[in-house]
Amino acid sequence: MTVGIVDTTVILHLFRNYGDARAWVDSQPARLSIVSISWMEVMEGANSKATQAQCKTILERFEVVYPTSSDQQWAMQQLERFQFSHHIGKDDCLIASVAYRLQRPLYTHNLKDMTPLIGSLAVKPYA
Repeated sequence: MTVGIVDTTVILHLFRNYGDARAWVDSQPARLSIVSISWMEVMEGANSKATQAQCKTILERFEVVYPTSSDQQWAMQQLERFQFSHHIGKDDCLIASVAYRLQRPLYTHNLKDMTPLIGSLAVKPYA
């Protein structure tokens, strides 16, 4: 079982070679996870086969966890609840749903969107 989930924001920092992101991930005592939605967000953002290969190398450092049908239902409820008041999108709802179900921290730099969804489970991992 995962000890924590890394959000897309952290993966993008690794791709951009941010030292704080690398140091933080490298310092973790156990392998972290990503939600399949983050995997797809990162790969979708690749603008070439070479960039896609770089993304895949970074993503392979993490275990992939998948939303369940219950997660999907929870995400749908959150989207209905927060779409207009907080402008939170479906992907963030789906990513948060897995952290909520597993009651594991979601390491993210998107606290604005994740905190309304999962409260203190949304954690900014580094400056």
